[in-house]
Amino acid sequence: MTDLTKEQIHSLTKSYLNILALFLDQENIESRFLRCLLKWGFQLKLNPEDLKRGIDISLLKFSQPQEKIERLESIYHLVYMIYLDKVVEDIELEVATVYAERLGFKPDVVSELFKSIATADYDEPKPLKGQDEVIEFLKLYDPDVVA
Repeated sequence: MTDLTKEQIHSLTKSYLNILALFLDQENIESRFLRCLLKWGFQLKLNPEDLKRGIDISLLKFSQPQEKIERLESIYHLVYMIYLDKVVEDIELEVATVYAERLGFKPDVVSELFKSIATADYDEPKPLKGQDEVIEFLKLYDPDVVA
């Protein structure tokens, strides 16, 4: 996580909090989903003090990004976060897929994004692709996107 800029960490954290809000809005959260969400929080180095100071979990509300590009970036950040520890658990991809479907994407978008991230080390030195690459990815998997 040390290779990420403050802006990238903020963006990943924002995506994390949105997915957390999605699951907290459910009447019951399966413990396996909760463990996954906690793992991601630890990866982002969130701690109880952060939650006391800046983030009131009881006030978190899921926010549906309006633009398709924003929705894909949100999923991209989540899948990237899964890959940060180089350990991909089935439950992580399942949670990411639930989130992708809620955002209106087909489940295979998550798996294709993961493949894209997994090969990023060979494709370029930067760990997190920029918005242009995300837009190109979306055009490839969703031809209805207008440039």
